[in-house]
Amino acid sequence: MHQLTTPDTSTVDRAARRWLGVAVGSALALVAVYLLAVWTRAGQRFENAALRGADEAGSPALTQADEGLGDITVTSLAVAIALVLLIGLLRKRGDLALAAAGVIVAGQVVTQVLKRFVLPRPALVPVDGDYGHNSLPSGHTTIAMTVLFAVLIVVPHRWRGVALFFLLSWAVAIGAYTVTAKWHRLSDTLAADAIALGLACAASWWLARRGAVAPHTGPRRVPRVLIIGFTAGVGVLSLVLGVLLFALAVANEGVRATLDGNPYVVYLAANSFASAGSIAAALVFLWTWRRLEVP
Repeated sequence: MHQLTTPDTSTVDRAARRWLGVAVGSALALVAVYLLAVWTRAGQRFENAALRGADEAGSPALTQADEGLGDITVTSLAVAIALVLLIGLLRKRGDLALAAAGVIVAGQVVTQVLKRFVLPRPALVPVDGDYGHNSLPSGHTTIAMTVLFAVLIVVPHRWRGVALFFLLSWAVAIGAYTVTAKWHRLSDTLAADAIALGLACAASWWLARRGAVAPHTGPRRVPRVLIIGFTAGVGVLSLVLGVLLFALAVANEGVRATLDGNPYVVYLAANSFASAGSIAAALVFLWTWRRLEVP
């Protein structure tokens, strides 16, 4: 006689709570970044110095940044959404296609509404020109990160490592490019990371509540572990590099002298922090899907 069994849902329930918790944490991180970077004199002075320092990045770096950002257009965004939808439909999972594409679309809606209508930028320090307008969050960084998260959601479990390998370097570069090209400040990229992560976790939570998520019972794949380990190492290195650059300059010159007289070091630190933020967001999201899949 065959014994009837009921599926163990404890793993998925824990994952659903994890996604909800990370989504709430992302919203809090967004608020914290906005308040610290935009509503404090120190935050505004640091980011304005980084923008001035970007002028010293050199023509090759500026050209590369402009070209990388220029590749993100309405057409390329529509193609990305269509491909995500196609992958979901080929897997015969309309809910998966809707969740993944919804992350990209919702990312732009939230970003543009916040930037244009909700989040003001007070004039706490003397600035002129483009330095005075609000640019938080970064639309380009949101696009790059939501496309990355959408692909991680929609592809089968065995392809997540491959997707991370090919898309993460592009997404991280876009966040750094926005600072180099002076299109955005560091806080704009960090806020975009938080928005993308929160929306991706909300979509994952929705899939879990629908019963679409199940534990993955297959073996661990060594290449994926190596990719994740290498990515984490790069993220830590970027964070440490940013801290050391700014800390050593401050130790030698003082905070005010560094911000006023050595903006290139501030720019390099901000660029490193932007890369570390994007990598951290990607790894946190990948961790929330650990040993889980959509059958």
